[in-house]
Amino acid sequence: MVAVGALAGCGSTVQITDPPVAADVRTACDQVITALPDKVLGKQRRGTSGSLSGAWGEPPITVVCGIAEPEAMQRDTRCFEVNGVGWYAEQGQGGWLFTTIGRTATVQVGVPNKYAPEADALVDLAAAVATGNPAQKPCL
Repeated sequence: MVAVGALAGCGSTVQITDPPVAADVRTACDQVITALPDKVLGKQRRGTSGSLSGAWGEPPITVVCGIAEPEAMQRDTRCFEVNGVGWYAEQGQGGWLFTTIGRTATVQVGVPNKYAPEADALVDLAAAVATGNPAQKPCL
């Protein structure tokens, strides 16, 4: 999981460290990040310190592209689809982490409990996650 922390204030930059990525993953991530929406769950997009990320609201809903798959995610891990994108869900500290399954670049979305039901954020993000980031294997 990538370390994420917000500075005080709604308009401040969200501090997100870019993961190290290979060239093909960087290309896919650049397209994903460019396609991210201005709003998620009605919250305005905020700046991030990393080039492979996006954030909305306070506390921030975050997207990080190019992460390693979570250790808990196994070959037979159950997933669910939202608008054609397969996701693995795990409860994190203070919210949920949703990680794409079977895409060129692995994308992780962090949604604080404040936005329950947290998976609703994926509806706003699915199209961007699929942009330039094709599915390599289906969600089963």
